[in-house]
Amino acid sequence: MFRQEKLLEVHNLQKNYGKKNNITKALKGVSFDIFPGEFLGIMGPSGSGKTTLLNCIATIIKPTSGRVLLNGKNISAFDSKDLADYRGSRIGYLFQDFALLDNLTGQENILLPLSIHGMDFAKARTKLDELAGFLEIADILNKFPAQMSGGQKQRVAAARSLISEPDIVLADEPTGALDTRSARILMNKLTAINHERGRTILMVSHDPNATSFCSRILFIQDGVIFHELRRQQDESRQKFYERIMQLMAQLGGGSANVL
Repeated sequence: MFRQEKLLEVHNLQKNYGKKNNITKALKGVSFDIFPGEFLGIMGPSGSGKTTLLNCIATIIKPTSGRVLLNGKNISAFDSKDLADYRGSRIGYLFQDFALLDNLTGQENILLPLSIHGMDFAKARTKLDELAGFLEIADILNKFPAQMSGGQKQRVAAARSLISEPDIVLADEPTGALDTRSARILMNKLTAINHERGRTILMVSHDPNATSFCSRILFIQDGVIFHELRRQQDESRQKFYERIMQLMAQLGGGSANVL
């Protein structure tokens, strides 16, 4: 059972693109809450608004209207100092395409957020060693991204998103560029990060295999959240996966209409 205080609150979020008679409404009043320790999934097809939603929360883009609150504070009202702190240490972002810098080693990519914020190297190194052991990437820290597999790159990216101990990790299709085995390894690691370390995770995905690792799923289509599915206590991941597939068939007349 999650604690009842809200970690993240999204209120009537709207995002429009274009001008005057050529406006695309990517988000049409999205509202939901995330509680500490949740692993929340957002499912939807390409163009449904899920990445736009995540980017609004990450302040990569600015919503047209609505509010996003972290621990009760409106992130749209943050000054430049608070916004830098929010982006640098309050959230971690895990991208589908890894977003690693090719000219930096794995270690340098992971430590980059801490170096930007001036953390003592010895303290940063201790945090890195612990995370590298947990994510099983200690043997590739001195390699460059071109020398890593897709799964290794994504675990390095995961370490980078976690190194500042953020309040919430935002994951955008984290398995999208991975093969089945690498995707399963990554999702098992994210689950352990959630269960064993209490990290709150918000993940968007179109993949029911990935979202079956979540504790709750919100379904989004055409910029609107239209259904919610919760994993039952003691329900196996396989059973939850089957319920996801059944729901998609019921809601969309087949998974092709939902994913």
